[in-house]
Amino acid sequence: MQKYIIGIDTGGTFTDAVLMEKTTGRIVAAAKKPTTHYRLADSTGAALAALLQGTGTPPAEIGAVAVSSTLATNSVVENKGARVALFVIGYVRHFKLPVKAVIFVKGGHTIMGEEEEPLELDYLVSLIHGLKEEVDAYGVCAAMSMVNPTHELVTEKAIEMIDPKPVFCSHRISQTAGMHERAATAGLHAKLMPIMQEYVGGVRQAMTAHGLSCPMIIISGNAGTISSDRAVELAGMTVASGPACTASFGADQIAGNALVIDVGGTTTDIAMIENGRPLMATEGCKIGDWRTHVEAIDMSTGGIGGDSHVSMNGKGHITIGPNRVVPLAMAADLPPIDEWLGKEERSRLIIFRQEADSAAADALTAFLRTRGQATPEQIRRATGLSGVTLGRDLEQLERSQQTYECGFTPTDALHVLGRIDLGDRAKALAGAAVLAGEIGMTAEAFCEMVIRRTEEQIENLVIDHLVQHYWGNSLTSFIASRNDHPVLGVNFSLKIPLIGIGAAARYFLPAVASRLATTVSFPQYCEVGNAVGAALICKQTLAGQAEPLAV
Repeated sequence: MQKYIIGIDTGGTFTDAVLMEKTTGRIVAAAKKPTTHYRLADSTGAALAALLQGTGTPPAEIGAVAVSSTLATNSVVENKGARVALFVIGYVRHFKLPVKAVIFVKGGHTIMGEEEEPLELDYLVSLIHGLKEEVDAYGVCAAMSMVNPTHELVTEKAIEMIDPKPVFCSHRISQTAGMHERAATAGLHAKLMPIMQEYVGGVRQAMTAHGLSCPMIIISGNAGTISSDRAVELAGMTVASGPACTASFGADQIAGNALVIDVGGTTTDIAMIENGRPLMATEGCKIGDWRTHVEAIDMSTGGIGGDSHVSMNGKGHITIGPNRVVPLAMAADLPPIDEWLGKEERSRLIIFRQEADSAAADALTAFLRTRGQATPEQIRRATGLSGVTLGRDLEQLERSQQTYECGFTPTDALHVLGRIDLGDRAKALAGAAVLAGEIGMTAEAFCEMVIRRTEEQIENLVIDHLVQHYWGNSLTSFIASRNDHPVLGVNFSLKIPLIGIGAAARYFLPAVASRLATTVSFPQYCEVGNAVGAALICKQTLAGQAEPLAV
């Protein structure tokens, strides 16, 4: 009776879904729906309805729902997600990680598993009491915990008794030496646990609403699978879930070598195919500032996509990404754009979700609740909040889904140039006119520049991925500025083709391929390629087929 697999990919902009025949791998139907961040069950449910009701498929015929999500990756690239306190036990060489706090505590064990120093429990307890109003989750990493995890387990129990929030201990995932990487792995898991908890709950709610009682399977970053019951516990394993599906889709298209590039709304993901199989980096993946022991596809992720925020500083310098905003062309009920859009603090509009209203009475929430929407400049003038404090408070509101941001994006530039027609071109044109006027350009010339810069950032990401893969070093700063030198110019070429995935890929990758002297193809269903990849990985897992090729 179970004839089909459903593959779902939840991205920052769209939720994609496909209905695949379990035995043949044939795609029966596909759907693409806007991701509803505030209620993930809504967008997932809309995608499921399009598949099931659109084809008349009974829920009893679905054998599994395979889920991929780039929400975890996006939260890392944009430096969002849960606020984490990371306890590092028995290690004296201090280091920094992009979490709320890294706190070093006495304790730890020797390489033989013997206690090197007693755990500083009284100090630890006082720290937890001081942190419980400031953080959403905890990571714990103790010296040689892969030999003896006692101090991690005691710390976990202390947190549970004082502040029952998600806790992740490094010994549960990493058995490899290297305190910095093990601590980063624990911190990453802790950062993503609340996000995965919300996501899994949303998918389950949507499945129940559509009568689906089949297993839900989460795709991990190494192109394996995790049961939904363990997805929260192993949240960090999903950080490269999207790229794993990207690689799986690409491997299904070619028997030789290729680079598979997924251009989404928030990020661009790159994975390599060698002899028709995805390469896997067994030493652990690196995403943004996180070098971890999380086994994953050999991939790179950069904060550039169709909905990347185009901002302008006081001197007229343009930056694109890494943060995502809702494009002007896709936003509803905006005030006249020329009344608020501009440089620096006027580059984005903070929009309060009235349906997410809370009882919070702080000045920022009260102002946004009353005003509905405002730029950071307007907020500063009305509340006195500014700088780091305002940035922190705005980030907390967005993390709790009480606000979202709107601004000019490459998607708007494509609307102005007439290359896409998905939203309101007039809004995009109004935004382009304002920003172009700030630097003495026409709206069309400004948008051509935005598209060119976006293509260049994707190109640079491709080059840096290959440099790191083959030589082990990142040349990001050199690659990004290689043609700015007054004497020396450097161009690169690829000897393998590109395979494009994602709704935005067709608009940016042809120019990237041309500059790299290679070709790019867009296979059937490439717009929902990661959903196809999720279904393929599930199908291969059920059939017991081989794992990805290790580097």
